[in-house]
Amino acid sequence: MNSNKELNAVFKANPKVLLETSLGNIKLELNMDKAPATVKNFLRYVNEGFFDGQDNKGATIFHRVIADFMIQGGGMTSDLQQKENHDPIVNESNNGLVNDKYTLAMARTNDPNSATSQFFINVKDNDFLNYQNAANPGYAVFGKVIEGTDVVDAIAAVATHTVAYHENVPVTPVTITRASVVE
Repeated sequence: MNSNKELNAVFKANPKVLLETSLGNIKLELNMDKAPATVKNFLRYVNEGFFDGQDNKGATIFHRVIADFMIQGGGMTSDLQQKENHDPIVNESNNGLVNDKYTLAMARTNDPNSATSQFFINVKDNDFLNYQNAANPGYAVFGKVIEGTDVVDAIAAVATHTVAYHENVPVTPVTITRASVVE
Protein backbone atom coordinates (compact mmCIF):
# COMPACT_ATOMS: atom_id res chain seq x y z
CA MET A 1 0.00 0.00 0.00
CA ASN A 2 1.40 3.35 -1.01
CA SER A 3 -1.03 5.81 0.51
CA ASN A 4 -3.50 6.22 3.31
CA LYS A 5 -6.25 6.46 0.70
CA GLU A 6 -5.35 3.00 -0.62
CA LEU A 7 -5.04 1.64 2.90
CA ASN A 8 -8.41 3.04 3.98
CA ALA A 9 -10.07 1.59 0.88
CA VAL A 10 -9.31 -1.87 2.25
CA PHE A 11 -11.01 -1.10 5.58
CA LYS A 12 -14.62 -1.74 4.64
CA ALA A 13 -17.27 -2.34 7.29
CA ASN A 14 -16.85 -6.11 7.12
CA PRO A 15 -13.90 -7.02 4.91
CA LYS A 16 -13.49 -10.64 3.95
CA VAL A 17 -10.17 -12.48 3.91
CA LEU A 18 -9.44 -15.81 2.26
CA LEU A 19 -6.87 -18.00 4.00
CA GLU A 20 -5.64 -20.63 1.58
CA THR A 21 -4.05 -23.42 3.60
CA SER A 22 -2.41 -26.72 2.79
CA LEU A 23 -5.66 -28.40 3.92
CA GLY A 24 -8.11 -26.12 2.08
CA ASN A 25 -9.59 -22.63 2.15
CA ILE A 26 -11.07 -20.68 5.04
CA LYS A 27 -13.05 -17.49 4.34
CA LEU A 28 -13.20 -15.00 7.20
CA GLU A 29 -15.50 -12.03 7.73
CA LEU A 30 -13.90 -9.34 9.89
CA ASN A 31 -15.90 -6.99 12.13
CA MET A 32 -14.50 -3.50 11.60
CA ASP A 33 -17.28 -1.87 13.63
CA LYS A 34 -16.64 -3.84 16.83
CA ALA A 35 -12.84 -4.26 16.60
CA PRO A 36 -11.38 -1.54 14.34
CA ALA A 37 -7.79 -1.58 15.63
CA THR A 38 -7.65 -5.37 15.55
CA VAL A 39 -9.09 -5.62 12.04
CA LYS A 40 -6.72 -2.95 10.72
CA ASN A 41 -3.80 -4.78 12.33
CA PHE A 42 -4.83 -8.13 10.79
CA LEU A 43 -5.36 -6.56 7.35
CA ARG A 44 -1.95 -4.92 7.55
CA TYR A 45 -0.33 -8.33 7.94
CA VAL A 46 -2.51 -9.79 5.14
CA ASN A 47 -1.68 -6.94 2.75
CA GLU A 48 2.05 -7.17 3.50
CA GLY A 49 2.10 -10.87 2.63
CA PHE A 50 3.20 -11.69 6.17
CA PHE A 51 1.09 -14.81 6.68
CA ASP A 52 1.77 -16.46 3.32
CA GLY A 53 5.43 -15.61 2.88
CA GLN A 54 4.94 -13.04 0.12
CA ASP A 55 7.19 -10.86 2.30
CA ASN A 56 10.05 -13.27 1.39
CA LYS A 57 10.42 -14.27 5.05
CA GLY A 58 8.56 -17.58 4.94
CA ALA A 59 4.93 -18.64 5.14
CA THR A 60 3.32 -19.08 8.53
CA ILE A 61 1.72 -22.24 9.84
CA PHE A 62 -0.97 -23.23 12.29
CA HIS A 63 1.62 -23.98 14.97
CA ARG A 64 -0.68 -24.72 17.91
CA VAL A 65 -3.63 -27.04 17.38
CA ILE A 66 -5.72 -28.29 20.28
CA ALA A 67 -8.71 -30.43 19.34
CA ASP A 68 -11.93 -29.30 21.02
CA PHE A 69 -10.40 -25.89 21.80
CA MET A 70 -8.78 -23.84 19.02
CA ILE A 71 -6.29 -23.66 16.13
CA GLN A 72 -3.62 -20.94 16.33
CA GLY A 73 -1.43 -19.53 13.60
CA GLY A 74 0.00 -16.41 12.06
CA GLY A 75 3.36 -16.05 13.72
CA MET A 76 5.69 -18.95 13.10
CA THR A 77 7.26 -20.54 10.06
CA SER A 78 7.34 -24.30 9.44
CA ASP A 79 10.66 -24.54 11.31
CA LEU A 80 8.98 -22.87 14.32
CA GLN A 81 10.84 -19.60 13.91
CA GLN A 82 8.91 -16.56 15.14
CA LYS A 83 8.49 -13.96 12.40
CA GLU A 84 9.27 -10.33 13.22
CA ASN A 85 6.08 -8.45 14.11
CA HIS A 86 4.81 -4.91 14.19
CA ASP A 87 4.15 -3.27 17.55
CA PRO A 88 1.42 -4.82 19.72
CA ILE A 89 -2.12 -3.49 19.60
CA VAL A 90 -4.64 -2.57 22.26
CA ASN A 91 -6.90 -5.41 23.42
CA GLU A 92 -10.42 -4.82 22.07
CA SER A 93 -11.99 -7.75 23.92
CA ASN A 94 -14.69 -5.57 25.54
CA ASN A 95 -16.51 -5.22 22.21
CA GLY A 96 -19.53 -7.48 22.72
CA LEU A 97 -18.18 -10.27 20.49
CA VAL A 98 -17.65 -13.63 22.17
CA ASN A 99 -15.34 -16.60 21.63
CA ASP A 100 -17.94 -18.91 20.11
CA LYS A 101 -17.29 -21.78 17.73
CA TYR A 102 -15.70 -20.63 14.45
CA THR A 103 -14.95 -17.10 15.65
CA LEU A 104 -11.59 -15.46 14.98
CA ALA A 105 -9.66 -13.90 17.86
CA MET A 106 -6.21 -12.49 18.58
CA ALA A 107 -3.67 -14.58 20.44
CA ARG A 108 -1.56 -12.79 23.02
CA THR A 109 0.66 -13.30 26.05
CA ASN A 110 -0.46 -12.67 29.65
CA ASP A 111 -0.20 -8.96 28.83
CA PRO A 112 -3.67 -8.04 27.51
CA ASN A 113 -2.16 -5.51 25.09
CA SER A 114 0.45 -7.81 23.53
CA ALA A 115 -1.34 -9.12 20.42
CA THR A 116 0.61 -8.77 17.17
CA SER A 117 0.18 -11.20 14.26
CA GLN A 118 -0.95 -14.45 15.88
CA PHE A 119 -4.62 -15.33 15.77
CA PHE A 120 -6.79 -18.31 16.59
CA ILE A 121 -10.05 -19.81 15.45
CA ASN A 122 -12.23 -21.29 18.16
CA VAL A 123 -13.35 -24.84 17.38
CA LYS A 124 -15.94 -24.79 20.17
CA ASP A 125 -17.60 -22.16 22.35
CA ASN A 126 -14.87 -20.95 24.71
CA ASP A 127 -16.73 -18.69 27.13
CA PHE A 128 -13.76 -18.59 29.54
CA LEU A 129 -11.85 -16.58 26.89
CA ASN A 130 -14.46 -13.79 26.84
CA TYR A 131 -14.10 -10.37 28.42
CA GLN A 132 -15.14 -10.49 32.09
CA ASN A 133 -13.78 -7.23 33.51
CA ALA A 134 -10.60 -5.13 33.48
CA ALA A 135 -8.81 -7.68 35.66
CA ASN A 136 -9.86 -10.56 33.36
CA PRO A 137 -9.96 -8.97 29.91
CA GLY A 138 -10.17 -12.10 27.78
CA TYR A 139 -9.23 -12.36 24.11
CA ALA A 140 -10.44 -10.01 21.38
CA VAL A 141 -12.79 -11.56 18.84
CA PHE A 142 -12.69 -9.68 15.55
CA GLY A 143 -14.30 -11.94 12.99
CA LYS A 144 -15.77 -15.30 12.11
CA VAL A 145 -15.43 -18.12 9.62
CA ILE A 146 -18.08 -17.82 6.91
CA GLU A 147 -16.82 -20.60 4.63
CA GLY A 148 -14.49 -23.50 5.27
CA THR A 149 -15.63 -24.74 8.66
CA ASP A 150 -14.82 -28.23 7.38
CA VAL A 151 -11.22 -27.08 6.84
CA VAL A 152 -11.09 -25.65 10.38
CA ASP A 153 -12.36 -29.00 11.68
CA ALA A 154 -9.77 -30.87 9.58
CA ILE A 155 -6.97 -28.72 10.99
CA ALA A 156 -8.28 -29.26 14.53
CA ALA A 157 -8.15 -33.02 13.95
CA VAL A 158 -4.51 -33.31 12.80
CA ALA A 159 -2.01 -35.30 14.83
CA THR A 160 0.21 -33.11 17.02
CA HIS A 161 3.38 -33.51 19.03
CA THR A 162 5.83 -31.46 21.10
CA VAL A 163 8.83 -29.87 19.40
CA ALA A 164 11.36 -28.39 21.82
CA TYR A 165 9.19 -26.22 24.11
CA HIS A 166 6.32 -25.92 21.59
CA GLU A 167 3.37 -28.15 22.45
CA ASN A 168 0.48 -29.17 20.18
CA VAL A 169 2.44 -28.66 16.95
CA PRO A 170 0.98 -30.49 13.93
CA VAL A 171 3.17 -33.44 12.92
CA THR A 172 2.66 -32.41 9.28
CA PRO A 173 2.75 -28.60 9.04
CA VAL A 174 -0.50 -26.87 8.09
CA THR A 175 0.74 -23.93 6.05
CA ILE A 176 -1.01 -20.68 5.11
CA THR A 177 -0.13 -20.66 1.42
CA ARG A 178 -1.95 -17.42 0.67
CA ALA A 179 -3.91 -14.79 2.59
CA SER A 180 -5.82 -12.16 0.64
CA VAL A 181 -8.61 -9.63 0.99
CA VAL A 182 -11.38 -10.86 -1.31
CA GLU A 183 -14.22 -8.42 -0.55
